[in-house]
Amino acid sequence: MSAVETDFTATAPLTHSATLRRLLYEAMADLGLDPGKVYQGVNQHRRRGPPPADGRLRHDDAPQFWTSADTLCGDPDIGLHLGEAMKPRLLDVVGYLLLASRDLGEALASFLRFQHILSGGFVAQLQEQGGQARLVLDLNYLGYSSLRQQMECLALLFTKLLGFITDGEFRLHGVQFRHPRPARVSEHQRLFGLLPEFGREHDVLLFPAALLKRPSRTANPEMHALLWQHAESQLEALKGNDLLNRLRYLLGVRLGSADCSLEACAAELGLSAGALQRALTEQGSNLRRLRESVQRTRAVDLLQEGKALREVARACGFSELSPFYRAFRRWYGVPPEAYRARLGAA
Repeated sequence: MSAVETDFTATAPLTHSATLRRLLYEAMADLGLDPGKVYQGVNQHRRRGPPPADGRLRHDDAPQFWTSADTLCGDPDIGLHLGEAMKPRLLDVVGYLLLASRDLGEALASFLRFQHILSGGFVAQLQEQGGQARLVLDLNYLGYSSLRQQMECLALLFTKLLGFITDGEFRLHGVQFRHPRPARVSEHQRLFGLLPEFGREHDVLLFPAALLKRPSRTANPEMHALLWQHAESQLEALKGNDLLNRLRYLLGVRLGSADCSLEACAAELGLSAGALQRALTEQGSNLRRLRESVQRTRAVDLLQEGKALREVARACGFSELSPFYRAFRRWYGVPPEAYRARLGAA
């Protein structure tokens, strides 16, 4: 088996914790909705497998809810209203780490370190510039640039949580969303206290950087150290959310639509190019092999769907057909037309 084939078969689905699902059920009930009926409507055309033994959920199942929630609930601003109803309860080790942190800066450092316990699709970062802090909250999903309802819900939930940690002193300077501006923004103005910017590069909460040094009255250094060790062991156990799989997933999101260079992927993951290269080397891989594993998978999937060859090539990150043909022959030993004919015969 070749190195490319090893990466290809090693793919595992990203997962997320059930924390948000529990908060969603509570919030829907508070809004007078029946969570069971809503989720039944979401899954009515899908065959549902048994719940995972570890309680975690498939990351790519989340869009099923968020893309249909407004229709099923009859509320075009359901994400905002769910976020308004949600209580920032501490339901996992990450939440308790935030509570035990000495200040907001340590709380956010804890969240960033263990964000993949919450979801393997998180690419959150904290940036400081000119007295302003930017908390990037991007969540990636294959086939979706951004899920409006989910991100508006999360932005409100995080704003509440940061207010809780700072004893109500947290305040927003701005909010940025990747999704387009909705037809109505009055609820955004009411709930955020300002008008967000839409169609931006990232989903971001902006606030005064001075708040990062704001001490927490719930700080507990000894408990924080114990929780940190426990979170490290949890993160280590989540093999599906390790760096190789998260990078492979990110490549799937960006392939054919954004820069997939080492520098671009590292920046999206909050790493330097050198750090990402070293991490890949330590795991016996490299960016080229991972990118080709994603391209191989996508090419076959799109050929099975009957897509035109030029469309397949473009979706796999090739600007021209000739390099796509050469790569495909190297992967499978035959041109893509012959492979598709073989699939049809089978």
